[in-house]
Amino acid sequence: MSCKGFSVRVPASTANLGSGFDSIGLALDLYLEIHVSHAAAWSVEYLTESYQSLSGTSDNLLITTIQFVANRYGKGMPTAKLAVETDIPLGRGLGSSASAIAAGIEIADRLLALELSMQEKLIIGTELEGHPDNISASLLGGLTISYWDGEEVAVNHITDVDIAVIILVPSAEFLTAESRGLLPQELPYAAAIRSSAAANVFSAAVARGDWKTAGRMMENDEFHEPFRKSRFPNFAEIRKTCRDYGAYGSAISGAGPSLFIAVEPGRELQLASALKEQYPHYESLITKPALSGMESCEKVV
Repeated sequence: MSCKGFSVRVPASTANLGSGFDSIGLALDLYLEIHVSHAAAWSVEYLTESYQSLSGTSDNLLITTIQFVANRYGKGMPTAKLAVETDIPLGRGLGSSASAIAAGIEIADRLLALELSMQEKLIIGTELEGHPDNISASLLGGLTISYWDGEEVAVNHITDVDIAVIILVPSAEFLTAESRGLLPQELPYAAAIRSSAAANVFSAAVARGDWKTAGRMMENDEFHEPFRKSRFPNFAEIRKTCRDYGAYGSAISGAGPSLFIAVEPGRELQLASALKEQYPHYESLITKPALSGMESCEKVV
């Protein structure tokens, strides 16, 4: 690689959006940005304070992803310095790991001159994540509805997502492995049918831009929220407050611990203020969908 480096920018994401468990994702206007430059040895420098504990290279997710791609295509991995900036809260259910994996795939693609297609990037990212919801949203932007059977990835990509978003972020992290451990091994047949129906109606509604219907369907999940909501202080009260202020709907963001709230643009400030006043143990983070996914560009560094 020459002295002229490049930068990779990847949006955060929220996943599930209720009953779209492990299949529906939405890119958010919060970003991981990595500046890549030539170096004699690998190094990762996090310029964001809350991420600085991740700066080691031996098990760093960026480096392991790049190595995975290099091995997959039988390439030797060149060395580089990665300078990382991000405003994605770490360990808060906003797809920080998926963003890092998406960035790692793009960095490997650029460094190794692989010229990977988007479908190839989706497959690699889904293999590494284990499910396609966050990774597809970060790679493509907008809202994604995805299928994965261990071999095939199919993605329906909705680019026009006209909502405002409030993320309620608690002070404590909630590890994905711990959250997954709360889920049952089996679900009653009738509950699975209801949740699948809710996900189907949600998908059709957002494709038409009908977020009033989609918001109601977000709150009809039986796949995961009934088993996780007890870990969220004031979960039922927060949902009622959101409804009282006219929000489209609310859901656990990914595995948690943050909560995702979809609201009509222009009404987010009033609701965020009310949530901040009534539930001060959460931070109200106002954002919006990121309509573009991962991007890379040349940069002199």
